[in-house]
Amino acid sequence: MPTILITGCSSGYGLEIANLFHAKGWNVIATMRTPNEDALPISDRFKVLALDVTDPPSIAATIETCGPIDALVNNAGIGLFGAFEATPMSTIRDIFETNTFGTMAMVQAVLPQFRSRKSGTIVNVTSSAVLAPMPLVSAYSASKIAIEGFTASLEFELKSFDIRVKLVQPGYCPDTQFSANAGSRMDGLIPEAYKTFAQDILAAYQQADEMTTASDVANAVWLAVNDASDRLRFPAGADALKLAGLS
Repeated sequence: MPTILITGCSSGYGLEIANLFHAKGWNVIATMRTPNEDALPISDRFKVLALDVTDPPSIAATIETCGPIDALVNNAGIGLFGAFEATPMSTIRDIFETNTFGTMAMVQAVLPQFRSRKSGTIVNVTSSAVLAPMPLVSAYSASKIAIEGFTASLEFELKSFDIRVKLVQPGYCPDTQFSANAGSRMDGLIPEAYKTFAQDILAAYQQADEMTTASDVANAVWLAVNDASDRLRFPAGADALKLAGLS
């Protein structure tokens, strides 16, 4: 019975991914900064662990506790919406610590066991922001586009070890905690000069005909993890598929 490790499982995509893989018969290690056993059904195939992807000792402890795994899904991330002019560099560094360096650190942590076994799958979750420029998410987009380049290069690097590397690109999903998980980082990021523009952008998001659901993302991750071809990118959701020219 295969085992999957998923980061960022407290809500949204991560929670849906965990439930889907469990329903498909996998052992699921669901990680989150603050473990919440109530977030997932009680099952001997579910293990909930504390994990902060920005903290090396936390990563090391999680990998040791998990034991061998067959797949890693890097889903943990922080959203950010605001004018770049008003975004402190400290906030931008925070976004990169989780979205970019946290993903890289998790990959580096699992590679020794994948390489020694000559098997394993890594799925990095990015965003439809990598498919087309979007306003007021420039720092966030940069953190995700960096992972696109990292993953594309890594795929070449690991192919000779029979390690599969994939990307899932979710579209806009209003049900996620995109802004909420940014917390106080969002404060003051829409100065007066940008307010009208920001209101128009938010209204356009809310009126969009095509959006993404958490189940769209979970299904795309399922396809990616089980895909044995050389396909690298898996857009998830009607809007992401449209941006990618696949619908």
